[in-house]
Amino acid sequence: MARLKERYLKDIVPELQKQFAYKNIMQVPKLEKVVVNVGLGEALQNPKLLEKAVEQIGAITGQRPVVSKAKKSIATFKLRKGQSIGCKVTLRGDRMYEFLDRLISLALPKIRDFRGVSAKAFDGRGNYSLGLSEQIIFPEINYDKVEHVHGMNVVVCTTAKTDEEARALLHRLGMPFKGTKEN
Repeated sequence: MARLKERYLKDIVPELQKQFAYKNIMQVPKLEKVVVNVGLGEALQNPKLLEKAVEQIGAITGQRPVVSKAKKSIATFKLRKGQSIGCKVTLRGDRMYEFLDRLISLALPKIRDFRGVSAKAFDGRGNYSLGLSEQIIFPEINYDKVEHVHGMNVVVCTTAKTDEEARALLHRLGMPFKGTKEN
């Protein structure tokens, strides 16, 4: 079992149940999925970039990404419907916990001048979005073999009903929010 999942079940569930006065253990918010998305507009001119991105995201997440295609044509961007413009991975179960653990404990501290992630990036329904500016912060990526640095979006979906519940869950999982006592 993933280290983070074990901590969630043993420590975090009782703490959240106590904090929000849940009567039933099933009311306690939990992680549903983590979506990692890379948009590469430059892939229109250089298709090799997309192949490299797919390879790197696969190494980071441990799962093969799905190539996303343009939904409609946009002439100003020289984009046609159906062209490959990015890739994404949806992680669930143990892979999700493993990825989140690596993100929180290894990758985020590697960011230059890191002071925590924004505590305001919730969507109102308990989901959290995080933008990373470079893929090289992950230990799975060999810095010397990277030709093109690109960013990625990480969306953490929870079963929490409010942002407050989701923030409490992610904070206890170790997400380093700005302005919290631990930083």
